[in-house]
Amino acid sequence: MPDNASQREEHWRRTRQLMIIHLLIWFVFAYLIHWFAPTLNQTSFMHFPLGFYMAAQGSLVVFVVQLFIFIRQQHAIDVQCGMAEDE
Repeated sequence: MPDNASQREEHWRRTRQLMIIHLLIWFVFAYLIHWFAPTLNQTSFMHFPLGFYMAAQGSLVVFVVQLFIFIRQQHAIDVQCGMAEDE
């Protein structure tokens, strides 16, 4: 663990920024996509209306992929700021 307060502040600043970005992405796929589903249904994807596809499959896929991306990005921040746990 670093003793340097500036390293801890930098770690928290970068972690907070990453968290906000991922929460915004989550919000878009959890609420906005479904909110505009009737409009999206005018377009089809794999012979399904796009709004239906995003509600049934697309958002779930995005959430799982986002989780793995977040973990990798957070680990990189931890390593760069000297906060990574021993593996």
